[in-house]
Amino acid sequence: MADVRPIAAPFVALGPSGVAVRDRLKHLTAEDETVLQLVGSHLGSLASKDLKARCTDGLEHSADTWAARKRELTARSSSRWAGSITKATHDQWALARRGQAAHVQLLEAGIAAIRHRLSLPVGEKGTKRAPGGYRSAREWFSKSRRLHVLEDRLNQVRADRDSGVVHVVRGGKRLLGTRHHLDHAQLTETQWRTRWEAGRWFLAADGESGKRFGNETIRITPDGKVSIRLPAPLAALANSQHGRYVLAAKVRFPHRGQEWADRVEANRAVAYRIHHDTGRGRWYVTASWQIPPVHSVPIEAALAHGVIGVDTNADHLAAWRLDTHGNPIGQPRRFFYDLSGSTSHRDAQVRHALTRLLNWAKSCGVTAIAVEDLDFQAEKTREKHGRKRRFRQLISGMPTGRLRARLTSMADATGTSIIAVDPAYTSKWGAQHWQQPLSAPTRKTSRHDAASIAIGRRAQGHPIRRRAAPPRAHQSDVHGHRTVQARPDTPGREGPRPRVPGPRTRSVPPDADRTRATRTSTTVRDVRSVQE
Repeated sequence: MADVRPIAAPFVALGPSGVAVRDRLKHLTAEDETVLQLVGSHLGSLASKDLKARCTDGLEHSADTWAARKRELTARSSSRWAGSITKATHDQWALARRGQAAHVQLLEAGIAAIRHRLSLPVGEKGTKRAPGGYRSAREWFSKSRRLHVLEDRLNQVRADRDSGVVHVVRGGKRLLGTRHHLDHAQLTETQWRTRWEAGRWFLAADGESGKRFGNETIRITPDGKVSIRLPAPLAALANSQHGRYVLAAKVRFPHRGQEWADRVEANRAVAYRIHHDTGRGRWYVTASWQIPPVHSVPIEAALAHGVIGVDTNADHLAAWRLDTHGNPIGQPRRFFYDLSGSTSHRDAQVRHALTRLLNWAKSCGVTAIAVEDLDFQAEKTREKHGRKRRFRQLISGMPTGRLRARLTSMADATGTSIIAVDPAYTSKWGAQHWQQPLSAPTRKTSRHDAASIAIGRRAQGHPIRRRAAPPRAHQSDVHGHRTVQARPDTPGREGPRPRVPGPRTRSVPPDADRTRATRTSTTVRDVRSVQE
């Protein structure tokens, strides 16, 4: 038997560290939209130049270069606009560095897989833990050429990372590539240009505690009045005092609106971002603020009322409720979602599925949901799975990171704890120990349903393996009833069942004795035995 890798202990996932709410800017006038476009375009050009300067500095960045860049931006905007731009620049550069590190790991994994398969004879079969050799000499030759390509690419990425060079596109690399495939994207050049310019605008301001309504640059009053501090070159467009422009739109945040209003009235920091949806022709404002980290409850307290194990799949969540002893209760549940279409559609599908899951957990009285701590970053390389394109697409389409972050955020509002467990062997062992025993002629237990039980039992600290069934005589009343899943410390687990009034056979109704005395026998007797 092959050795299994160590299983990590389950833990309660940390709650969210921030809140973001969004509302639409309705009833904007033509003048309001013009001002927003001018401000966004002007600040966007400053942000592009600042990002270029930051990328030029590379690893030689210091507090002095940061201060010099901020002074240059202050003269063309304001000190607070300059602070927001430089902070966004540093965040974008750091994000590019993290993506660069992930790219290096992906290339290293691909190169290691190719080298391993090239070292094996052609046609050698692989195992469950490692792929085998290539199928033909032609494929071996093409992969040997690809190995050199990946090695050159890895050397280039490593050289860029060592020298601090990053490649960033303001507006998005995907939208930039769409410019060469307008027919496929069903866009005209004018429509693409509109999206490209709107994606490069900058209309974001960081909050500041102690200032009026928590933000001096983009200010929203408790009654929803929105005003913007205009940059110095656009101060002539102001329609209010102190170089501010007041929009005609009123803002009302339906979600967490009272929490936002309390922060604004207390002059606590709130960051705002205004963006334009060119596809719908709408303007939106997003308010965000930090919240203190919530101390997670002990895992024993979270599991006091049982747990719901959730198995994440490409198109649905398979869930099953377990009691405190690890026994499945009721019927399994499935929450489907469709991850095709736009990003907003996929996010809405995931959010809707999680909402139904949390509502079900609340109706059951369960305060803990167990999910797998999945990470497919190293599993998506095509060099590991070879021709299994559908499998690569399957694991690439599973919303592991998005679902985990969204579930943690939504569960915090309902008081539900999220327990992350090691995903090793949950599907395999769940199907081995739970799929067949829970299947019936009228119910077919799937592999995903069995995996949800394995996930929930691992979160509770129980082994996934079911207890061995006692002998046949011990399962009846010969030597007393014993439940299969009783815990070792359960009182009376070896004792007999309590006496139930009535007949001992369940198939006989309670009034069987009276019925036998009054009814006519329907048994056909042998005539010869009667004559004798």
